[in-house]
Amino acid sequence: MNSVIRQIELIERMDQLIRLQATGTPEDFAYRLRISKTKLYRILNIMKELNAPLKYDFTLQSFVYAEEVGFRFGFYSKSISVVS
Repeated sequence: MNSVIRQIELIERMDQLIRLQATGTPEDFAYRLRISKTKLYRILNIMKELNAPLKYDFTLQSFVYAEEVGFRFGFYSKSISVVS
């Protein structure tokens, strides 16, 4: 179970760096995350399968989102309004 949580935490960290347009090159990104480049691409592909509009911007030298998106995983309180 811990590996699932670690994967989610890694995706959350990747999402944060992508939003900041601060990933750097794929080599830099993998190094920053302390993972292999192969694992980086595996996780990027998982993110794409989850509909992340990822692309690499050569001008910025960073992975970016092609459109504004949000990523959220976990449980949260949901307000229930009761109409009487």
